[in-house]
Amino acid sequence: MSKDPARRTECLLRWYPRDWRSRYGDEFAELLIAEMRERPRSWRRNADVVWSGLIARLTNAGLTAHAIEPADQVRASLASVGCALGVYLAFGVAMWSQLTIGWRWSEPDTGATYAAMLLMSAAMLLFGILALLAAIPVGYRVLANVAHRRSHGLLRPSLLFVAGAAVLIGGGRHFGNGWPGTGGHAWAQQGLVPGGVAAFTWASTLSITSYWAHPGALLVFPNAELVWMAVSPVAMVCLVVGATKSFRRADLSPRVLRFEACLAGVAAFAMIAFFVGSCSWVIDGASGPNNLFHTGAIDVAALVLMGLALAVASRALDRARRGGLAFISR
Repeated sequence: MSKDPARRTECLLRWYPRDWRSRYGDEFAELLIAEMRERPRSWRRNADVVWSGLIARLTNAGLTAHAIEPADQVRASLASVGCALGVYLAFGVAMWSQLTIGWRWSEPDTGATYAAMLLMSAAMLLFGILALLAAIPVGYRVLANVAHRRSHGLLRPSLLFVAGAAVLIGGGRHFGNGWPGTGGHAWAQQGLVPGGVAAFTWASTLSITSYWAHPGALLVFPNAELVWMAVSPVAMVCLVVGATKSFRRADLSPRVLRFEACLAGVAAFAMIAFFVGSCSWVIDGASGPNNLFHTGAIDVAALVLMGLALAVASRALDRARRGGLAFISR
């Protein structure tokens, strides 16, 4: 690290969120520089600044018990729910797409896998409905703000969201043509999930695979598919970041925020249901006919990450209800 106190202070201040730096950064920097000149080296001071910065970021995300304005609390907490849900669905959809391929070719031979498919598919349908309901009022307000030149920094995140969605939709539809579930052997419940939906979700989550740990096998893939596997996660991040930033900056009324908070509560319920179904399939461990329902280490890792995302979403939802109760009840 540079010996210049000003440079060192600048680096340490980056641990704090931008809003905090704009409000308190200059004064804090002066105090920190003065202390560094008196005591040039102190790992305790650096650790304390880093820890305080992380707490400030978590507070800014609506995840701590530190008091902030009720309106800001609701926005921040619900934005954190959205981010956690985005991470959750990235891995959850990847797991579900595995099941849809096996389901397309054969009926599971265990009740646990059968129940898992039904529960996860029902939760996925609910996620789709909730996403549509949540997007309508927020999208309307974003468009209204931009149209009336009251964007308040909305244009850039909105474009980021549109770009991410366009890339995912275009790439998902194109690479979905190679879906391994095409055809299959007809049986009574084969059409539980429409083929187009299953193909799109499979193509959108091609990057979540254990092939990254086997470069030799990965290089057998077509070059275009490898490029897509590298680009699609970036598109997902753009979509989630653009959506959450647009939500935080849009001019939303207490009524809309209350509606979004209710939807977030239902989404948390759907996350739990999906998680139970995923655990049922992984714990059952039955590979099924022709190894079509085999689970691997990637599925266990996905479950762990989904569990962490669920915990973050639950915490954020709790803070939205507690910290912003007076605001969203108006």
